[in-house]
Amino acid sequence: MESNNRTIHIEKNSCIKCGKCSQVCPAEIMIQDKTTKEIRLEQVGLCIGCGHCVDVCPTGSVIHSDFPPEKIHPINYSLLPTPEQIMLLVKSRRSNRTITSKPIDKKSLEQIVEAARYAPTATNSQQVAFTIVTDPEKLRQISNFTIETFESLVKKLTNPAIKILLKPFMPDVYKYVPAFKILKQKHLEGKDPILRKATALLIIHTPYSNRFGCEDANLAYQNASLMAQSLGISQIYMGFILTAIKQDKKKTFSRMLGIDGKIQAIMALGIPAFKYPKYVDRI
Repeated sequence: MESNNRTIHIEKNSCIKCGKCSQVCPAEIMIQDKTTKEIRLEQVGLCIGCGHCVDVCPTGSVIHSDFPPEKIHPINYSLLPTPEQIMLLVKSRRSNRTITSKPIDKKSLEQIVEAARYAPTATNSQQVAFTIVTDPEKLRQISNFTIETFESLVKKLTNPAIKILLKPFMPDVYKYVPAFKILKQKHLEGKDPILRKATALLIIHTPYSNRFGCEDANLAYQNASLMAQSLGISQIYMGFILTAIKQDKKKTFSRMLGIDGKIQAIMALGIPAFKYPKYVDRI
């Protein structure tokens, strides 16, 4: 059967009617007949292109145009890390801000992005994009943009006419005013309180039309974070930059980097000066 340019076919001569494809299809377009056990296709247009049906078919009888044989790879489960190793990786992950000036090699950055790409997305939309920034001048501009945005925000919040109206309704916002001023001072001293001297930024963005863009992007972030941890690379969530972007009505930040879409998550990356030798139990 064909839907738009996507085609799906069940090879009846080799199909053993095990029903695995119908069990895993999230769109329920593969229906197993109760009497003949044959698999039939209904409403192929609902297919989300996840490939579950192709993966589980033991005889290669599901022929899907999105997944030619060269795109299908067997999993050697014996190579997977143990649950204990995964838990240790998770517990060892820290936002290590002791970053050196040593650049991250290209292969490691590619591995981090590749891990992020394999994160799940709502309805398998795969509408998450990634921008890597390593140019020192661009990184400096991003720090400046963030500080300048906060400086402008502080001026507005501390304006007597505005303050008397907003503070009673936005007390939590006003708690950050002293912190913003401290950031400005540290920035002037060259301490880089925003990027923490990170040598790379991973910016994760989605189309504005993506209803689950935030969720998709942050799932990708977590994949990238754990891959970075396994590579011995520090990762820090850039909440300050995201906060500044929300104030950026003119989309100055997006234009600076040529990003078309909504920036959902940002990760600072760098080679740490040292590793944490221990982890601490969560309270």
